[in-house]
Amino acid sequence: MLKLAIRNIFRHKLRTALTLTAIATGVAALILSGGFVQDMFYQLAEATVHFHTGHIQIHRTNYHERGSREPEKFIIENTAEVRAAAAASPETVSVMERIYFSGLINNGQVDYPILGEGIEADKEAKLSDLLNIISGRRLTEQDRYGIMLGEGVARAQALKAGDRATIVLNTAQGGINSLDFDVIGIFRTTKDYDDRAVRIPLATAQELLDTKGVNALVVELKETSQTDTARQKIQSQFDPKVYQVMPWHEIDDFYAKAKVLYQNQFGVLQLIILAMVVLSVANSVSMGTFERIGEFGTLMALGDRSNGIFKLIMMENILQGFLGSLTGVIVGVVLALIISAIGIPMPPPPNMNGGYTAYILLTPGVVIEAFCVGVAATVLAALLPARRVSRIPVITALRENT
Repeated sequence: MLKLAIRNIFRHKLRTALTLTAIATGVAALILSGGFVQDMFYQLAEATVHFHTGHIQIHRTNYHERGSREPEKFIIENTAEVRAAAAASPETVSVMERIYFSGLINNGQVDYPILGEGIEADKEAKLSDLLNIISGRRLTEQDRYGIMLGEGVARAQALKAGDRATIVLNTAQGGINSLDFDVIGIFRTTKDYDDRAVRIPLATAQELLDTKGVNALVVELKETSQTDTARQKIQSQFDPKVYQVMPWHEIDDFYAKAKVLYQNQFGVLQLIILAMVVLSVANSVSMGTFERIGEFGTLMALGDRSNGIFKLIMMENILQGFLGSLTGVIVGVVLALIISAIGIPMPPPPNMNGGYTAYILLTPGVVIEAFCVGVAATVLAALLPARRVSRIPVITALRENT
């Protein structure tokens, strides 16, 4: 039966070509659309990690719930001990300290509310390699009184690189403190963040706040995919009542919300593509099957039973599904590589200030899923025609030969 099925496939070249084209087109479309979605999720995740959060953050317990309002109550004093424990994880690349504060920035004329970060500038430069500097340059450890502004802050204060600004805030002890800064650079990330964010050196922030502690230790890992594994290892070294180890996707809920939104949107698109694949394959398979009724009648007249005809039709379509899906995978992978080499210019997504270049991210899951869908669609499309043709009376089927 396998030999006969193979002969039939290559004997009806035009029918086979139409069926294989339908299958391959659908599989390639699924690979391209799935790879596009995977790339979007990947870029969104990397942007979240490298713009704001790092892979993991270590805080005092409950800082995430209440620390944004009262960061001075969640200071970590013994940073060397915590840093050593985090650095001991084999997935860790570096550990950096941050302190957060809120206050006002003044350009000499008006005040503007800000949310600031005191950072270890040189270490953060390696983590924030995706940070888009639209004016000036990055902050370094030598810029003791340098400041980087989010695009929204710079626009609201009419500040540019080279200008001076003053930060005023309340210290942990309840006093008021202020320092003058040189604007080193202006960065662009997400709109909500850029409208309030400023960054200054860690030592300067501690001087401004009159403290020696920090609010968070940020852990950079070798790979984003290692986040959950590394988090468990690091958390196991701390008392959860004292320190809380949080992964990036729990710190920034924008990623989770955006992922759900995109999954729903592109899920509908992929369902449409899937429906088109099934319908086009079903049409090709049905045409090819019913055009051969006379041929099947002859086989039944020579002694083949109806279940043998059914098995023959299914065998042919399983082979066509396999060949068509394999062709679709090859075509889809080649197109994905070509498109990724060129890139797809995209407009700014929600809450982003700038556009980006999209690619087709090929993952084993996307390719295997598309291949399986191609084979399954072909087999399902063949079930009803095969059943109907195999039940046609021999006399009726033979009349198709006249």
